Amino acid sequence: MKNVPTPAEELAVLDRELRRLDARRAQLLARRSWLLAALQPPVAVSAQPPSPPPGPWPAGPRPPAEASPPSVQNVLLALGGILLAVAAIAFTLVSWGHMGIGGRSAVLGAVTLAALGTPAVLLRRGLVSTAESVGVLGLVLMVLDAYAVHRVALAGTDGLAYAAGVSAVLAGLWSAYGLALPRLRAPLPTALVTAQLPLPLWALAGGPAAPSTQWALLLTAVADVAVALWGRQSVVRGFAWVTASVTGGVAVLTGLWLSVAAGSPGEAAGPAVLMLTASAVALCAAWRSPAAAPGASVVAGLAAVAAVGGMIRTAVPQGWAVAGYLLCATALLAVVRTSLPDRVRQGLVRSSGAVQAAAAVTALPAVLVSLAGPVTRVTDIWSTAPAGTREALSPAVPLAVLPAAPLVLAVLAATAALVARRLRADDTASRAAPDHTAPGGRPTATDGRGGALRALLCPAAACGSLVLWWAALLVLPLVLDMPYGVAVGWQLVLAVALCVLGATRTAPVAHTALACGLTGSVSVALLSLATRPATFVVLGVLPAALVAAAFRARGPAQQAAACAATVFATGLAGACAAAAGLPAHRAALVLLLVPAAAALAGARLGRHPVALPVEATAAGAGALAVLLATGHLATLALVLALCGVIAAGTAVRAERRPAAGYVAAVLFVLATWVRLFASEVASPEAYTLPVTVPALVIGALRRRRDPQTSSWTSYGPGLAATFVPSLFAAWGDEHWLRPLLLGVAALAVTLAGARLRLQALLVLGGAVLALDALHELTPYVVQVVDALPRWLPPAVAGLLLLAVGATYEQRLRDARRLREGLGRMR
Repeated sequence: MKNVPTPAEELAVLDRELRRLDARRAQLLARRSWLLAALQPPVAVSAQPPSPPPGPWPAGPRPPAEASPPSVQNVLLALGGILLAVAAIAFTLVSWGHMGIGGRSAVLGAVTLAALGTPAVLLRRGLVSTAESVGVLGLVLMVLDAYAVHRVALAGTDGLAYAAGVSAVLAGLWSAYGLALPRLRAPLPTALVTAQLPLPLWALAGGPAAPSTQWALLLTAVADVAVALWGRQSVVRGFAWVTASVTGGVAVLTGLWLSVAAGSPGEAAGPAVLMLTASAVALCAAWRSPAAAPGASVVAGLAAVAAVGGMIRTAVPQGWAVAGYLLCATALLAVVRTSLPDRVRQGLVRSSGAVQAAAAVTALPAVLVSLAGPVTRVTDIWSTAPAGTREALSPAVPLAVLPAAPLVLAVLAATAALVARRLRADDTASRAAPDHTAPGGRPTATDGRGGALRALLCPAAACGSLVLWWAALLVLPLVLDMPYGVAVGWQLVLAVALCVLGATRTAPVAHTALACGLTGSVSVALLSLATRPATFVVLGVLPAALVAAAFRARGPAQQAAACAATVFATGLAGACAAAAGLPAHRAALVLLLVPAAAALAGARLGRHPVALPVEATAAGAGALAVLLATGHLATLALVLALCGVIAAGTAVRAERRPAAGYVAAVLFVLATWVRLFASEVASPEAYTLPVTVPALVIGALRRRRDPQTSSWTSYGPGLAATFVPSLFAAWGDEHWLRPLLLGVAALAVTLAGARLRLQALLVLGGAVLALDALHELTPYVVQVVDALPRWLPPAVAGLLLLAVGATYEQRLRDARRLREGLGRMR
């Protein structure tokens, strides 16, 4: 019978065998590392005596070498090749003067043949790096041979023509040499770089059959593209793409320069053919090479547009050249419907977009003048009616760029609309089609990213189309130099239409339309300032249209329209006051109609989202009224009082009570102070006390009815109505009675605030008491300061700072306790 081990015993046996194998493997790896280190040749000869031979196992790790043997070998070979090349050049040019150039040429030719033949022998022996260095030396010697031949036999030949021929011969010989010895890496790239010279040098040399420089560069680029597409070695293909980009780019730029400088279709035909040929070559490269498609397809599109657009430029009047280029770029978008590869179509679309962006930039000055030009009318309101739009706007741009601006903007707008429509159709089709799934059954991520991108680009294109259409219509009065009245009416209708569109459409198109409408409204309002009838027509239509738009809109658009209507209503009120010949302080009273109407509308709207923005905007009109009335104190007091009445009426509403109540109290107190100051009252208490006593009584009754009411609301306005004017009067009073009475009253109020724990009484009474005491002590403080030495105040200040710094934490704790105590008061 066989004894079958248990699983535990078998597992123990397997573990022992695995440990033994691991130990043996470690020994073998250590031996292998030692053998590899022993086979490496020494980097440098050491002067120390040789170490004893190692035993069967290495005694310890060897220090790592700072440079590997292959790198050292390459450096030595490169230096040797450079030194030999320098020696050959010196030999050919300056040395061996007792020999003629012919003798030197013969010797140099023999050495060249030896240098070119030696790599074949070295390659058979496996010395690739050495063969590479000798081969490079042979290439350099071939150039010196060409120079020697020119000096010996062809000294009278034109230098450029000879260089063109020699570079062509050398490129061919080096190509054959590189193909014969494919293990050498230098000959073929060197031949490719040298091949860039023959045609350009031939063109520069001239002659009856020589091509032009741009055509020579383009033909060279064509050859480079062929090598890049069908070359066998990847290094050669990479060099070919670089050289093709350089020579082809210079050729296209030269053709573009000639096309722009051409004065007739005949002169532009040559550069057009050149750029169309370059476009075809770039398109072929993009088609055949996916790696080159992004850049080559863009170059193909730009070259084609520049070629055809240059022909159109010479056939159209001045100022319409941009439209010609734009139409060519727009026609290029037809490639979207073709069967070209996606990478090629995307590049062509990008090139078309680049031209369209440049065209939009050329139309931007006309748009800016149409919008910002009316600012010049602010300093010349209701003076004279301009004869035309250009006189009203005073354009600072050349008139030559204006004619094509509407057409350019319209074409761009139509293109953006078509793009939005195409994206919307693609999105609908992608949603209707079944989902693409991966082999594992999961939806692909590409479809999700494409759908998200279309969801972003579609509204952006639609909004861009709307903005461009608006800009195209906006610049028409400037381009056509319409009469002033027609221009004002045109822009007014355009602004109102956009505001209505913003109220009836959905976001984000609605927001874009409303933004354009409001911008145009400001522009036409400024433009209407030239004449009185235009001002009243525009400022009368705009508020009504914006109010109507606010009733139709929803969300932020509704609030923006309502606030804009309030602003233009303020402008209308100011225009009415100016037409009536009222001075500035009287016009302020007219402006108060706007906040009053806003307060009434707010009471009607209640908690509607529009109410608060409208009231805040109308408050700006009230602030403007206060500013206009500052030159007349009596009217300023009246304006402040009326603003206080409006704020008090607003405070009746529960949702506005806290803020509006404080504002009303402050405005009433300010109105009182200004009125007293305007009347040159020397004893303000006679006027303020009759106000303070009823105010305090009303505050006490309110506190009794609602104990949660703040002391600032109940007693603050009444106390401030007397304390502040009396304090100002006390600071200018040379007698002692008013400061004494004011100090006693402030002390009583402070004690009452501390006893009743009322914040308003404590803060107001304490502040007035401190300022009143400071006023009384000021003369004595001045006398004491004059009597003290000059060094004493800085010393006291320094000691005070040191004391505060030493007890900083305790002072912070005290200040925090004081703040908390005031906070608990009401």
